[in-house]
Amino acid sequence: MPRLTIGLSVLLIAIGSIAYIATSFASWTALIPALLGAVMLVAGLIGLKKQKIGVHLALAVAVLGVLGTSMNVMQLGALIAGDAERPTAVLISTITFALLILYVALGIHSFVTARRWKAAEA
Repeated sequence: MPRLTIGLSVLLIAIGSIAYIATSFASWTALIPALLGAVMLVAGLIGLKKQKIGVHLALAVAVLGVLGTSMNVMQLGALIAGDAERPTAVLISTITFALLILYVALGIHSFVTARRWKAAEA
């Protein structure tokens, strides 16, 4: 899971950087995926040494990221209809949201599997 965290972090940093460039450096909010990725990268690196702490920290950041990006994801209908006020923000937030939801689901699956394995060992 720490390696997955690091990989997702690099992807989020790339998405945030591309979004910032695509918006002509107009708003620092385009860097939000990159900021999430940077924090998750630190958590992933911590997870290489202390897996439980690092992964829990990364999952907490991911959940906060899901909550934070959900506002723009709610405007996906307006984007499809062509009425979105900030289409790039909606698109980038939706991609970030989807990646973070997938990461949280994989993290939960990992926790459940670990608990079952420990229970079977005992």
